[in-house]
Amino acid sequence: MHKKEKKIRQQIRASFGKVKTEPFDFDAIRRYTDRNHKKSFQTLSEKLCDDLNFNDLFIYTDRTSSRVGQQCLFESMHTIPPDRKRIDVLEKWIAEFQKQEKLRMDFQFRLHSLNDEETYYLCDLFQSEKIKPPKWLPAAYVLSLTNLLSIILIFRTPIFLLVSLFITIVNIVLYYLNKKNVNTYLDSMPQVHNLERTVRMFLSVSFIKNSNEIAKSSVRALHLISRKMNFFRLNEISLGIDPFAIIYNLIELIKIIFILDPIFLFRVLHRIETHEKELHDAFAFVGLVDQAVSLTSLRSGLPYYCPLEPIRDIKAMHFTDIYIPIIENCVANSLNANGKSVLITGSNMSGKTTFIRAVGINALMGLTLNTCFARTFAMPKLYLYSAILMNDDLMNDKSFYLEEVQTIKEMIEVSHQNGPNLFLLDEIYKGTNTVERVSGGKAVLSWLNNGDNLVFISTHDIELTELLKEEYALYHFSEQVDNQNISFDFKIKKGKMKTRNAIKILEVNGYPPTLIAEARKLSYQMDAHRKRYGDEDNKTAM
Repeated sequence: MHKKEKKIRQQIRASFGKVKTEPFDFDAIRRYTDRNHKKSFQTLSEKLCDDLNFNDLFIYTDRTSSRVGQQCLFESMHTIPPDRKRIDVLEKWIAEFQKQEKLRMDFQFRLHSLNDEETYYLCDLFQSEKIKPPKWLPAAYVLSLTNLLSIILIFRTPIFLLVSLFITIVNIVLYYLNKKNVNTYLDSMPQVHNLERTVRMFLSVSFIKNSNEIAKSSVRALHLISRKMNFFRLNEISLGIDPFAIIYNLIELIKIIFILDPIFLFRVLHRIETHEKELHDAFAFVGLVDQAVSLTSLRSGLPYYCPLEPIRDIKAMHFTDIYIPIIENCVANSLNANGKSVLITGSNMSGKTTFIRAVGINALMGLTLNTCFARTFAMPKLYLYSAILMNDDLMNDKSFYLEEVQTIKEMIEVSHQNGPNLFLLDEIYKGTNTVERVSGGKAVLSWLNNGDNLVFISTHDIELTELLKEEYALYHFSEQVDNQNISFDFKIKKGKMKTRNAIKILEVNGYPPTLIAEARKLSYQMDAHRKRYGDEDNKTAM
């Protein structure tokens, strides 16, 4: 075993089950996903990704060994599949990798050959429109052959030296005119050879081959493309070592004299254009294997996890001890939503938003990768929508409230069109006044709860619990308060919140006593008013 290979294998062994420490170039990672329009149950919206901290979740989840696998994993997490076929294949492969450590490491070592930054651009070969051949390309064949004959005839008739010199000058001009076209594909083309070798190595293993995840026709087409690209692998020769630099420069000279770059480039592009689907299939196949290895590593590093248990009841979701692994010392929670949506009240900083986000993250991970951060997690197949993070968009003159209005409008529109849906909301209409927030929130939440929809909503507004107690199951988070501080257990509990802590937080943080006293006095007066006129207020809100 060479020193380089030994070092790579040591790194593979040491990194298994651990989060990557390398930087993540999301523009390059999502390059494949943004142009891949395969059939899916749902493609995640940017809003949902922001609300669930998708990029942070991906960084934690990604244990792939190649850029191909990394791009395919991003795409898999970004699109909920229409069925469980891909998940079933992944589970079979994961089971094998868990049993066969040496095989897994061999696969990771092979995948490492596709880990260069240039591999990010491999998907361009089958996703992007190809450069059209220049009008002078037919002349390039004539010039190349003529120059070869001229060089041969120089030894008989020296006059052909002038002919060859003239043709060479023309070829130099055309060569550099075409240089930009070659550079467009210079990063991606040499990677096809590594892709082919990786596919063949994987197919030598019976449980991979028997899964029939890649057609024989795709393997043959990949081989033909790879052979035609051997010409461009010459650019992989290192310029850092003098003997190789000499060889490289000699090869470059030959390519210029006989204007070989454009000739070979457009022949290869034609071959690729003919077999784009097969090349894509090979890319996706390698990406799927890498995902299986990655999930094996992810699961080994978790304190516990479970597969998603699919159920048919739309108004149901059952889970025990869900958590978010990217939150250090995250407190786990359990809940049994059976027949009703869920309304959660709680004090500031008590854990409501984190819980809503945990539900979304686990639903996403279960539907896409069959890996939930929980001991048990059961839910039906649902479309995912969220309104958690809201921001003022000053560049587009959009207020916090308007953004929220438009986001919730989308939920209203899809609530009776698509379905079934999971709606995740945090502090509905928090950008407006109390009376209209409560009345508008009640109307929206009743609307969203109808039909094949399951809603998880967190709120500070205790009034909503009275208005929605027949439609929603009520839960809350609470805190422990003493004279010096406020502490939270971050555990969800049945029923509605009975305490509030906003003014206490002001006091603990050193606000003036007279200010605190006035705030408390006004709070008591407002509570008394609500208790006295609560029925009339609720009727008005409804």
